[in-house]
Amino acid sequence: MESISISLEDIYIPARFRDTLDDAKVEEIANNIMESGQQIPIQVREGKGRYVLVKGYERLEAVRALGEPTVEALIVRAPRS
Repeated sequence: MESISISLEDIYIPARFRDTLDDAKVEEIANNIMESGQQIPIQVREGKGRYVLVKGYERLEAVRALGEPTVEALIVRAPRS
């Protein structure tokens, strides 16, 4: 699976992620991204005309903290109910 570049503005963050952010982890990831680039893409799914975050909240916020307009992402399928 190949990653694509997605605008941060096009990614919806579900409520379940919002209280789980570890600021120290975000800073560590941001430092790694500055040194080596984004090595691991986040995971998103398509839904309601936007992308919905599935995995990689700290990576997403690290990229945002660095002032980048886009993030590398893999588009995955929504789990079946």
